[in-house]
Amino acid sequence: MSYVEILPLIALVAMFVIATICPINIGILGFIGAFAVGAFLLGYDDKEILAEFPSSIVLTIIGVTYFFGMAKQNGTIDLLVNACIRGVRGRVTVVPWVFFFCASVLTALGTFSPAAVALIVPAAMTFAARTRMSPLVMGIMTINGAHAGAFSPISVSGVLVVDLVEKSGLTVNPWLLFFASYAINLLLSVLTIVGYAALSRVRDLEYTALGSQPTAPDDLGGAGSAAGPAREPAGGVGVLTRPARTEAATAVQPSVTGVQKLTLFLIATVLVLVLVLHMPISFVAIAAGAVLAFTDLSKQSEAIAGISWPTVLLVAGMVTYISIVEEVGTIDHLAQMAITVGAPLLVALVLCYVIGVTSAFASSTALLAAIIPLALPLLQMGTLPVVGVVAALAIAATVVDVSPFSTNGALVLANAQGIDRPRFYRQLLLNAGIVVAVAPALCWLLLVLVPGFA
Repeated sequence: MSYVEILPLIALVAMFVIATICPINIGILGFIGAFAVGAFLLGYDDKEILAEFPSSIVLTIIGVTYFFGMAKQNGTIDLLVNACIRGVRGRVTVVPWVFFFCASVLTALGTFSPAAVALIVPAAMTFAARTRMSPLVMGIMTINGAHAGAFSPISVSGVLVVDLVEKSGLTVNPWLLFFASYAINLLLSVLTIVGYAALSRVRDLEYTALGSQPTAPDDLGGAGSAAGPAREPAGGVGVLTRPARTEAATAVQPSVTGVQKLTLFLIATVLVLVLVLHMPISFVAIAAGAVLAFTDLSKQSEAIAGISWPTVLLVAGMVTYISIVEEVGTIDHLAQMAITVGAPLLVALVLCYVIGVTSAFASSTALLAAIIPLALPLLQMGTLPVVGVVAALAIAATVVDVSPFSTNGALVLANAQGIDRPRFYRQLLLNAGIVVAVAPALCWLLLVLVPGFA
């Protein structure tokens, strides 16, 4: 490799290191790097550099987060979550799966994964504290749910991955990508429940808070105040030692407002327009958000402020930089070096671990933009399943976000109640280490190595 190809790669590694150590959005560094590489190594002017700006992806993020910001402001998101919790009719041990399902629906509809976790995890942690359930297990289930729906055809991550693949001339079925992600995260959630239940028996740990009993759930789906203060279960990682039921809430449930009915109608309309009529999610979501804005103009500024601007900056900067680096030839050269190894399956496994381990400390979205292009020349050989490899890389990058260093893990840590926080932090870290060690290999085994996956 020439210095022209090596320098952009060194700069990319430096960006991730700086963004990990310092509280700076890596997208800013990506724009700086795109200008430096484009102007000084390729001789591009500003228009040629900005031609690589991912306008479609950026507009999708803005539209989707704006629409769901309005839905959050008028209480529709809370309405949906509470309805799901009431639907289990007091079966406490089913509730973690309710939070899994709610988070997956939000991300599948287009909510960015950290935003979905931020919406769901406060109610999940409150429920865990009041019913003596493990906050660790509840947090993991919520995060896994958000990841399960994160690669739907209308989601931010799904659109990003499909666009990256199609730019290379390859095609990927977005529905296969979505179902693969959902299945892997569902499997990891089952393993989580089974694993921690088995651990409770092997170590003979006590997983219920002393002196508290489950009581009737409140309007958030949690339980009412216990007889004693909730505190961390001894051992801190288990589930209820026996199935428990609570009586249905006796309080009269608030009626659905007209604005909430309109929001539910608009969500259904967006799904039809995008999935059936194949209209662009970006413009459809912005239009739906604007309709909701006119129902209460006082909340307009809050919804705009709630747009995931850090994600917009991150994705735009990184995709622009990677596109410029592709023009230099660095990506193709690295891919050719990987191909010369002579074992495409081994290279795919290594890439899964590289993106998985790094994502535990850095932005998974940024890594998707950086790592997936490396695999594309390998896929063009035709020896590996396109959907399988792309799905394995995408899932390996996101499932490790249970780490307390990630946004999702940090949200669980911040919202956990009645716990020894340093100890809970160590438990999150240990769980993340297990996921980092197991999940990339599991993705590779089920999606790449299994014959016939296409």
